[in-house]
Amino acid sequence: MAKATFAAGCFWGVEHRFRQLEGVSDAVSGYAGGTTANPTYKQVCSGRTGHAEAVQVTYDPAVISYETLVDHFFATHDPTQLNRQGPDVGTQYRSAIFTHDEAQLAAAKAARDRLAASGRFARPVVTEIVPLRSFFPAEEYHQRYVEKHGSHCAI
Repeated sequence: MAKATFAAGCFWGVEHRFRQLEGVSDAVSGYAGGTTANPTYKQVCSGRTGHAEAVQVTYDPAVISYETLVDHFFATHDPTQLNRQGPDVGTQYRSAIFTHDEAQLAAAKAARDRLAASGRFARPVVTEIVPLRSFFPAEEYHQRYVEKHGSHCAI
């Protein structure tokens, strides 16, 4: 099994979308990209931790490739919106790929560059691609939120 970490707005919807993919065994809502250790949802929402709402995906590379996960990520949100997705605004809702190794870093950058050159968007692709420093799972009430409560965010 391997891991991949993505941020694309409200983590509830991102987690739900990745869980639907064959080859994905788990998706966990959490926080990545910031400086505060073990942040709370309230701290992340303040915009002062530097973290984005993110989802860490556990997948079987024999069933689904990292490149397919990245393509899915780009297809399911607007990577041209800086620090927002739909009605959710703030750096915690930024578009980001947090890579786990050099191969993921190269694949993510190549996919972003292909998308930017495709002409699909009138605005520039602003997705941040950086090595993952740490991932902190969100509080339990955020896990599988859409499955438990239905959709309350733009998915």
